Amino acid sequence: MSASTHWLATASIQSVLERGGNAFDAAVAGAFVLHVVEPHLNGPGGDMTGIFATADRPGEPVVLMGQGPAPAAATTEHYRAEGLELVPGAGALASAVPGAVDAWLLLLRDHGTWPLADVLAYAVGYARQGHQILPRVRDTIATVAELFTDHWPSSAAHWMPDGEVPGDDALLRNEPYAAVLDQLVGAAEGTAGGPDPTGTAAGRRTAGIEAARDLWARLVGREAEAFLARPHRHSSGTDHAGVLSAADVEGFRACYEPSATVSFRGHTIAKTGPWGQGPALLLTLAILEGFDDEYLDPSTELGAHTILEAQKLAIADRESYFGDTDVPLGHLLSTEYSAERRRLITESASHEFRPGTVPGHPPFIPPLRVDYTPPAAATGAKTGFAGIGEPTVQPDGETRGDTCHLDVVDRWGNMVSATPSGGWLQSSPLVPALGFCLGTRLQMTWLEDGAPSTLTPGKRPRTTLTPTLVLKDGQAVSALGSPGGDQQDQWQLLYLLRTIVGGYSPQQAIDAPALHTTSIPGSFWPRTWTPGGAVVEDRLGQEVIAGLEARGHVVTRAGDWALGRLSAVVRDPATGQLAAAANPRGVQGYAAGR
Repeated sequence: MSASTHWLATASIQSVLERGGNAFDAAVAGAFVLHVVEPHLNGPGGDMTGIFATADRPGEPVVLMGQGPAPAAATTEHYRAEGLELVPGAGALASAVPGAVDAWLLLLRDHGTWPLADVLAYAVGYARQGHQILPRVRDTIATVAELFTDHWPSSAAHWMPDGEVPGDDALLRNEPYAAVLDQLVGAAEGTAGGPDPTGTAAGRRTAGIEAARDLWARLVGREAEAFLARPHRHSSGTDHAGVLSAADVEGFRACYEPSATVSFRGHTIAKTGPWGQGPALLLTLAILEGFDDEYLDPSTELGAHTILEAQKLAIADRESYFGDTDVPLGHLLSTEYSAERRRLITESASHEFRPGTVPGHPPFIPPLRVDYTPPAAATGAKTGFAGIGEPTVQPDGETRGDTCHLDVVDRWGNMVSATPSGGWLQSSPLVPALGFCLGTRLQMTWLEDGAPSTLTPGKRPRTTLTPTLVLKDGQAVSALGSPGGDQQDQWQLLYLLRTIVGGYSPQQAIDAPALHTTSIPGSFWPRTWTPGGAVVEDRLGQEVIAGLEARGHVVTRAGDWALGRLSAVVRDPATGQLAAAANPRGVQGYAAGR
């Protein structure tokens, strides 16, 4: 079974599974297809995090770490000298070292079975032969068309080849990227066809994938450094050169890490470490574990209020303590600390930023801005910049960046959940020789000193990418995730509460009305917040919404089917029965299986 945010990715995943590939072969094939068919939501120059369990070790969740660090020259001093108060939301100064492709190749090397050429054939086909443009891709290009024309000519040449926004029936092609993938295959096949000291096909396959990883790093590093050294427009409204070097890219390698976990209602929930936002979901569950079930139903006023308040507390701790540093996660997840945080939840909505107290760790208090105007605006420079950030819901109708997701479980019980993102077509100017642009994950760092996520060379930004694995009785039973920036874990929390506590089926849980808090500092430029803010789907019901407003929540109605981008796969270890579910919102996600 498989599910993803685009039907072509799901179809490619299923094709691999049908032909005998395992979940890891399939996930990698689907991920490279997502780079091609959802270029406004992710790209090869971006990042990813994954979490998986293998059939032979089903109770050991492993994190696939594909989040690149800040380049060596990405110092707070340099950015301040450039006149910046925030890391921009678009432009090469926001680029971390690309991490996604190397992570996927690592997973394929160690846990897949197929040769690289077969895995990449799906993406090469769609890139070279074309695929029909998504309406949202077209809308994104239309929104940034003036930016492309005036400031990013390489992006204009690629995405608007006739000088116009592509029509509704246009086929999108990406020959430069197809050529890059061809080079990776050539490197893999050249090595795989040569002498191997082990004398085994598996050894030749491994050597071939390693050769592709090396070529990728050299090629991307060389081309990106040369191209982005020229100043270009950023979301600040000012022009800057990038700082990413070839050495930065060549020095990065993806890796595996242990997961962070918490027990909730007899289930183990596994996430990334606190260099990502994943443990914020664990903190929320630890707080909610002490409530009776009646407080945990997102479809009621009491449940919605309790969930929103718990999320505010957990995400305040995320902002104050999480980063690629020494994080006191054991204390934050302790029973005593959770009880202390739980006591702060009252019958009324909090409008405060309330991190907890951790001995020996003073909390970082971020700038709490309800709005932000870039300094360039004072000079009259045009600063309107579409494509920044990643908040999925924008009541003003602005087109923003977002993310992709995929989940796979195979007949043997291998299970993987992965969230690729970054490198959106609107992130920075397209590098012509590569056919893609770089990501913007550094916007999640602060230029203020003393934060656990202060911009620091060699340190990973505290990413929002946060896939989930659920285990019960020592067996992986579900993989799930969602695009949505700061909302990713908030929407996944609703799924977990509805399936574990409420008895919903996976599809029922995804379809049910969603909500999230905006009473948190945003992770994406311009990093503002709405004290007491809550965004809800209208289907939650007038009575529940009115009750939330009476409790002091500042409610924004998003429409009936607007929030949540979840997908999930499920396996019953006792019977081997599989299930999958995908998001109906946007008529784009797709679940399939046999």
